[in-house]
Amino acid sequence: MQPLPDLGNDARIVVSGLTKTFGRKAAVDDLSFTVDPGQVTGFLGPNGAGKTTTLRMLLGLITPSHGTATIAGRRYAELATPSRAVGAMLEATGFHPGRTGRDHLRTYAPAAGVDDHRVDEVLDLVELTDASRQKVRGYSLGMRQRLGLAGALLADPAVLICDEPANGLDPDGIRWLRDVLRTYADRGRAVLVSSHLLAEMQNIADAVVILNRGRLVESGLVSDLAHAAGESVHARCADPDALIATLPATANTQLRPPDRVEIRGVPADVVANRAATAGLTLTELRTERFDLERLYFSLTAPGRKPDSPLPDAESSGVSQ
Repeated sequence: MQPLPDLGNDARIVVSGLTKTFGRKAAVDDLSFTVDPGQVTGFLGPNGAGKTTTLRMLLGLITPSHGTATIAGRRYAELATPSRAVGAMLEATGFHPGRTGRDHLRTYAPAAGVDDHRVDEVLDLVELTDASRQKVRGYSLGMRQRLGLAGALLADPAVLICDEPANGLDPDGIRWLRDVLRTYADRGRAVLVSSHLLAEMQNIADAVVILNRGRLVESGLVSDLAHAAGESVHARCADPDALIATLPATANTQLRPPDRVEIRGVPADVVANRAATAGLTLTELRTERFDLERLYFSLTAPGRKPDSPLPDAESSGVSQ
């Protein structure tokens, strides 16, 4: 299938000043971010951070209190054929237990503008062909997740939105899901994925959007975040001040009491050679690279205000 003419070549998601209040509580507070075609964007945050509420506003299931959420410059309800243009997988429920997996998809095929041939294609894609004529009541959670993804992919939409699609999948299933989402984005589709699997998100995501208590705390390309973080060398020495004195002037150092030095701008082999020349014994020497998990936990730590400055580079994974 070709990209749907409903969206043309612009499948960009734009969230601008999005706010949703329930009573006096702001579930989503002045949230702005974009999701570009050709990328997998990880949508991250603790339980209750506002991720699902945001996705539901994007899909027209909840009315925002303020702000906008658009796809190709239009609200979901304004798209000519929203169910064909946007594929959504919000939860592995809503299946009639007495229907087979294939019949479930055939029920939605007319709205997606596809026939039984496409139903069989997506069943094969999600590796449910052998179970397609079994009743859904006998499906495991992982199988239901696959069926939900098959439904989202029915129309080969230009935008794919998934909320925790890896729930219930075993390691092989998670690897399979990674390949499906990566391939889909590489075809020029916009993919927005909410997930708690941070290591997996670092493997697959081109960009991330991180929420904490309804507010944006970080967003951007993973490559940019990794470049900003760079590499740091961590060395332990009985006399850390002497170690610092041996390093080149290009070194950016920070003492971590009592005996550790964080060093940027100098590779580990140079640190080791300088220490050896000075007769200093290193009890630890390691290179630390960008870690999305460390960044995430530093930004969503209990008690941290969403708009407060980033923690130091060691705890956040991002250099200041």
